[in-house]
Amino acid sequence: MDHVDAVSPLSRRHRLWRCLPVRARRQILGGISEMLAPVPDATAPQRSSGITVAGEFARVCGLSEAARLTVAGLAYLGHAPGTLEVSWRGACPMPPPPGQPLIVHINAPDMAAALFRLGRATARGRRIVGAWAWELPAPDPAWQAGADYVHEIWAPSRFAAAALDKLAPGRVRVVTPPLAVAPPCPAALDRAAFGLPAEAVIVLTAFDLASSYTRKNPLAAVAAFRAAFGERTDRLLLLKIANPHHFAADFAQLRAEIGTSKNIHVFTATLPAATHHALMACADIVLSLHRSEGFGLLLAEAMLLGIPVIATDWSGNLDFMDADCAALIRPRLIQAVDPRGVYAVPGAVWAQPSLGEATHALRVLADDPIRRHDLGAKGRQHAKLRLGPNSLAAAMAALV
Repeated sequence: MDHVDAVSPLSRRHRLWRCLPVRARRQILGGISEMLAPVPDATAPQRSSGITVAGEFARVCGLSEAARLTVAGLAYLGHAPGTLEVSWRGACPMPPPPGQPLIVHINAPDMAAALFRLGRATARGRRIVGAWAWELPAPDPAWQAGADYVHEIWAPSRFAAAALDKLAPGRVRVVTPPLAVAPPCPAALDRAAFGLPAEAVIVLTAFDLASSYTRKNPLAAVAAFRAAFGERTDRLLLLKIANPHHFAADFAQLRAEIGTSKNIHVFTATLPAATHHALMACADIVLSLHRSEGFGLLLAEAMLLGIPVIATDWSGNLDFMDADCAALIRPRLIQAVDPRGVYAVPGAVWAQPSLGEATHALRVLADDPIRRHDLGAKGRQHAKLRLGPNSLAAAMAALV
């Protein structure tokens, strides 16, 4: 059964642009932006009072959510952060007060374009922090140019920081998204509101098709679920997929893999945050057989909701989970091969999680509600401790 949005077709010009490989598009935009963008001061000026956070706040994506969480965390710590929208919609925003540090939640390839958009008065005379997310143990060489536009880099996990430090040695700090101070708040909606069966054990896998299909590895989730439960109607795999129209071929491949399975549902509707979290709360288990995560926002949200998590035992998610509070699936490391070219980094590796272990973990948790409850409770407690505002507070104290 499918829950599908009505989707407006992409414009012809947008479709033609998207026919170019991702790396080629980034190189074109990056080259133009670097010629036009103002370069920040070589040495960070003395800090004035206050703080401003820049990002694409209106978007639904991981970087945008990280920007919103930074604002929430700063407010929790007693600051009154300003915000700047860096998208190209609307008028150019006014610059922050002179000397006020600027945290930019835009990844390295887009830093020049963001500063060009914000203008010279915003880029100069202040400390510029790039809040970046990266998902491989080796950095993309194309990100090196972005390091010229920031005085320091905030990474969401130790895993991401270790990679980014190779681009800007000594200028990278781990700043965990303070999710525990602004945890998921589900709307008052039950399974019936989403057309989901009341009695089945529901396994949720969620990802954004505009992100990385291969890295998120949904085909492995389908394979593990099938191996665990076959066509059992008291077990249901819910695939929550954002932006399926962005990469129609990938979506078609996934649909072909699902075939006529009655116990695999696809949900592509775009939901407000509270409704999205209500859908998550309908799940008994959250499954992520990812190849790599810079942080793992969905997993962190699931743990704070008390939902037991099955996840790959590798990369950024290990900052807030361990074998005591999640079912971790051992991987072997393989060469990172990304057909879209986003992760085309020579020599880089990522994870191939064990389908056998994932199948076993699914069966164990699905068959034991007490074990699910206990694992979910441990996960929630652990996430509350690991995802607080401490690292953000330390980063703010170091902004001198």
